[in-house]
Amino acid sequence: MLCTGNAFADGIKVIANGAQPSVTGSSDYFSGAVVVDPLMAPAGDYSGVTGANVMFAPGARSAWHTHPRGQTLIVTSGTGWIQEWGKDKHVIKPGDVIQIVPGVKHWHGATSTQSMRHIAIQELLDGKNVEWLEQVSDAQYAK
Repeated sequence: MLCTGNAFADGIKVIANGAQPSVTGSSDYFSGAVVVDPLMAPAGDYSGVTGANVMFAPGARSAWHTHPRGQTLIVTSGTGWIQEWGKDKHVIKPGDVIQIVPGVKHWHGATSTQSMRHIAIQELLDGKNVEWLEQVSDAQYAK
């Protein structure tokens, strides 16, 4: 028998394409046009890992933030920037895998002229996977 949808089948859960709606990135945590597509079942169902496919329009970026268990980004299209607090920003491109150490203050997003899409994977610690901080100023972004 063929199983489809969001049912568990012998210990495997298939989340059907489109079963989790896209979400517009909140202006509390992002600047510019950002779309977040969840990739996994909600954390806590059976795993503490969360993940999303995130699209940043040109000029869009996250606020400064940290992750209690770190974060892995996999760039899938476009060109973006990532920056650790107090350090130079880096160009990131498709195929790049970025590993961010727990507690490191950083931001990431598209360049000013190109969109960027990445898969973001992080793990919960005490029910949280991110600590949002202040917005990245235009001056910080342009530097």
